[in-house]
Amino acid sequence: MMCRIPRVCLLILGVVGAAVALLGQAAAFAQAPDPLLARVQQEQQPYLDTLRELVSIESGSGDIEGLDEIAELIAARLRTLGADVELVDPPADMTRFENTPAQTGRSVVGRFRGSGTTRILLLAHMDTVYPRGMLARQPFRIVRDRAYGLGVADDKHGVALILHGVGILQAMGFRDYGVVTVLINGDEEVSSPGSRGLVTRLGAEHDLVLSFEGSGRPDSIQLNTAGIAAVQLKVTGRAAHAGGAPQQGRNALYELAHQILQTRDLSDARTGVKMNWTLASAGSARNVIPAEARATADVRVLRAVDYARIEQQVRDRTSQRSIPDTTVEVVFERTRPPLEATRASVRVAAHAQRVYQAIGRRLVVQATASGGGTDAAFAALETKAAVLEGFGVRGVGAHSDDAEYIEIPSIEPRLYLMTRMIMDVSQGAAGDTTN
Repeated sequence: MMCRIPRVCLLILGVVGAAVALLGQAAAFAQAPDPLLARVQQEQQPYLDTLRELVSIESGSGDIEGLDEIAELIAARLRTLGADVELVDPPADMTRFENTPAQTGRSVVGRFRGSGTTRILLLAHMDTVYPRGMLARQPFRIVRDRAYGLGVADDKHGVALILHGVGILQAMGFRDYGVVTVLINGDEEVSSPGSRGLVTRLGAEHDLVLSFEGSGRPDSIQLNTAGIAAVQLKVTGRAAHAGGAPQQGRNALYELAHQILQTRDLSDARTGVKMNWTLASAGSARNVIPAEARATADVRVLRAVDYARIEQQVRDRTSQRSIPDTTVEVVFERTRPPLEATRASVRVAAHAQRVYQAIGRRLVVQATASGGGTDAAFAALETKAAVLEGFGVRGVGAHSDDAEYIEIPSIEPRLYLMTRMIMDVSQGAAGDTTN
């Protein structure tokens, strides 16, 4: 179209020119490289090297020699990165459960001081479920896009992710946080009897807690984890000769079977409570009426208030005997509380989804616990701050002796998610993390 009024033509040309310039600037901004992403993309092989080193140290929950070795390694790495580091012994009066080792490992605490005010706690654990000697048969190995090894998914990949994540921030000179605290404990697999108090105290001192258990499939983070309890049932009867005078005995095994059967239906799908008998033993010899029998049940709850109800149901049911002159003792051990979602954790999780979307990926926020319990719940006990679980890489086969692995392609995006979240929260871009 021809313009017949010069001033109008000039005005139109000016507006169009300005618009074109703005569009050009927007396009240039959209295409501007993300320095954090570029830095993360250099980290995969160093990360795998660290993971190999961690997995090559056997560190079962009761293996103090191995736990000391890996704790010293982690402490040295944190010091090299500039952290103030302490190794914390378990307290002498620590909580003890049926499966608590005679001695548990120390916790490594490293603090990075920044120039801001936000306090962020990063959690992972260095102990595994595997006995010493298995490493020779199951060494760290890479097969195509998977890294295999004992404890690689649960949770040595999380330790490596924290080490490399804070290393990236240090290398980039990012210090806008007040403090980033790293807590790596050595007794998570046995319900954290020696470190639970430390986790709870540090959780209360921070504005955000990110826990680095594996993500699983699809890429996700968790707002809830299950609470875990155990029912220990002991029946005492009377021994007698099984062939000569069985009527003189009081068969503890029969009474145990009765107790198990009358408590087998206490799971409640409506509330998410699960109770399952998993271990049982009785007797001393084939030809002796057993005078003692024991059983253990695994209990999971999604809400702390459900502990009292399921415990009372167990005690009410087991008060009914089938064999006179037998005694039944019940011990209900609450080994781990549930992590329950808060408004703050929902808000921070939504920001994590936006961070992942910015690099072309989808992040699922799991609002219902799958049944596993973690230390994130201890961190949330005395705080209103956001506590989120599952910030680790995609891991599969935890607790299996030949199929535990992580997916290598998930390393870079999860490193980016972790580091970007620390940066955004430190600069107030993720909203209120504390209520």
